[in-house]
Amino acid sequence: MKFLFIFLSFALLLFSCTPTPHVQYQEDHTDFVNPERGFYIPMGTKASRFVPLDSGRLVQLRTRPQTMSKARYSVLSSLIYRGYELDTFKDKPLSQEFLDQLQNDFDIVRKAGIKMILRFAYTNASHSGDCPDENKICPPYGDAPEQIIYKHVEQLKPLLQKNTDVIAVLQEGFIGIWGENYYTDYFGDASQNGVGKMTDSGWVMRNQFLKLLLDALPQTRMIQVRTPQIKQKYLFGPHADSSSTPLNLREAYAGTDAARLGFHNDCYLSSPDDYGTYYDYGSSTQPRQPALEALRNYISADTKYTAVGGETCDDTFSPQNDCEPVGRVETEMRMMHYSFLNAAYNNDVNNDWDSLGCMKSIKEKLGYRFVLEKAAVAKTIHRGKEFTLNIDLRNDGYASPYNAKPVQLILKNESSEAIFSIGLPDTIQKWFSGKIHLDEKLQLPDNVPPGNYYLFLNLPDGYASLVNNPAYSIRLANTDMWQSASGYNDLRLRVSVR
Repeated sequence: MKFLFIFLSFALLLFSCTPTPHVQYQEDHTDFVNPERGFYIPMGTKASRFVPLDSGRLVQLRTRPQTMSKARYSVLSSLIYRGYELDTFKDKPLSQEFLDQLQNDFDIVRKAGIKMILRFAYTNASHSGDCPDENKICPPYGDAPEQIIYKHVEQLKPLLQKNTDVIAVLQEGFIGIWGENYYTDYFGDASQNGVGKMTDSGWVMRNQFLKLLLDALPQTRMIQVRTPQIKQKYLFGPHADSSSTPLNLREAYAGTDAARLGFHNDCYLSSPDDYGTYYDYGSSTQPRQPALEALRNYISADTKYTAVGGETCDDTFSPQNDCEPVGRVETEMRMMHYSFLNAAYNNDVNNDWDSLGCMKSIKEKLGYRFVLEKAAVAKTIHRGKEFTLNIDLRNDGYASPYNAKPVQLILKNESSEAIFSIGLPDTIQKWFSGKIHLDEKLQLPDNVPPGNYYLFLNLPDGYASLVNNPAYSIRLANTDMWQSASGYNDLRLRVSVR
């Protein structure tokens, strides 16, 4: 009898620790909104005629499909591009009125449950004339001198620090027309209107400014620069080669300057070199050299770990900018790890994606798209003891999340509905495109009362101000999982806590 009792006790213990069968999940192929990715809605304003953001309009971006002017498609969006044209401040400090207006915009964005792609510039207009530039964009260009820009960044720093939670990414901006760091009166004119290349002094001035901007923004956020050479020359100096070493996994997400510099391509697939995106701009001792292949290879490798977005600007680069198999639009997005694009420009290009059949795929795959395939945990877990959670996911998107987010297992008591959270040690930014396997040994806290619990996966925002707002939580691309009130993803697993 004693032997039988020991055998039955061992069998009972073995049964209680046996993992539940893997739950099979169904993929959701619909287009739904997720934080910090997808098509963004542009909403710029001038300091001279400031138009504040509209809270009601912003709320609709996430809930009602938006159709831009001349577009044949509609989008849901969690992102706006907010460009501030500082046209009245080219020779003086920012006013307190403008700073208050900016803070009000941040508050409206936070309340609406969306985030900003943020850029500052001094002029968004060019003028033509009899000048050497091949595009006939002529000086004076209309940006601001170095000492003015430095003062403005100093004034903006407290607001950037205070409102980092709703800044998805900051674009370098400030220098040149449109803030695109090319046609500039003060930071070195690399066009034919100037010396036809960038001098060492120009690179030094630009590098000093970029360092100032990086220091103005917390290390949790990235800054997008307009061309790969801007990053290369910043990290390795004015004479850096176009084949400079890109970021690698060991260096990524470490909060360093190298890890925080991403890219915005504002002429995506618009010409063989995307209208200067992949140019070599030279230095004082180096002439401009062919660099298309080297810079594309650099961007392809570096952007696996950084924020990438932009817009199309010209439909003449066809069929290359058309859907596969004739074009290569999705191949390019996947290779360059795109997370967001402009929903409003260039609509000739974007409309082609709609009529040729790849717009649905692009809307789904910009940035990340996580599909849960399997999940399993033991039927019984014990307080103060270790247990194993197995999860298999797939990222069908072109990129991984570029901002950090917690990964949490949520236990919800079946009777009391009390919630307990266990953090997983995963870095969600490393959930790259393709298969993701989690095999985590987790510790169940002692304070979890005995009982039956439902399990959820929670991927909330990384900031305390937004962590409990479901609008900022990641939704998995599976049917019958999303809990809109909490932002949890229902794993449809049930465990007994002893």
